[in-house]
Amino acid sequence: MTSVNINLSGPMFDGRALAAVDAFVEDAKRDVAAQAYSEWMTNLNRSIRNPTPYYETQITVTQRGADQVVHDRGIVYGPWLETGYHGSKPTRFRGYYSAQRATATLEAKVPGIVQGTLSRHIGKMG
Repeated sequence: MTSVNINLSGPMFDGRALAAVDAFVEDAKRDVAAQAYSEWMTNLNRSIRNPTPYYETQITVTQRGADQVVHDRGIVYGPWLETGYHGSKPTRFRGYYSAQRATATLEAKVPGIVQGTLSRHIGKMG
């Protein structure tokens, strides 16, 4: 009778591959969130005529569960700056729509951002 011994070793079997994928996903989320923050700030800087720094200093990236979230810390006048609506009434101010424009721009950039993150990770692996 013949016996065969199979030795399974390497990154696929010792957890290194899964850890590498997890690290890539986390870095990709951080890179996309950083770009979202940048786009939002760029739009605000182009739109606000007489900037006061308070609102812009409240925009941040925070980890919530498994996600990276870009937000304005719930500033009470944030929705008004975005849309120009106060409660259910429109005002003369039309809103900047800076977050909405940032989202639209970001959607087109996500594949390139993730590709760059993947390239960095592949470079680390050799």
